[in-house]
Amino acid sequence: QGPVVESGGGLVQPGGSLRLSCTASRIILSVFNMNKWSWYRQAGNQRELVASIDTDGRTNYADSVKGRFSISRDNSRKKVYLQMNSLKSEDTAVYYCQRQAGSDIFWGEGTQVTVSS
Repeated sequence: QGPVVESGGGLVQPGGSLRLSCTASRIILSVFNMNKWSWYRQAGNQRELVASIDTDGRTNYADSVKGRFSISRDNSRKKVYLQMNSLKSEDTAVYYCQRQAGSDIFWGEGTQVTVSS
């Protein structure tokens, strides 16, 4: 099936921006196009949905990130992005990419985002 790999995390000051990337390079393009992709984050014991993008491009966002974060997909590159602007300290978490193929779910290992001055 191929692993899901996140990148782009790091340390940023409040008000700054980061762009996370997610790729599943080993899956074929037709499979990528049929998958729903999501970003989750976990700062404590609970993992929460941040944003998702469906096969037809429809997006969904957590209320806490609406207007600040944007999810997109580049089908030709088999990549999914999470653009994060106006970052706040409460956005600090490990961010995970999720690939949903029907009833099958695949997770990446996560990338740390730390928002601090």
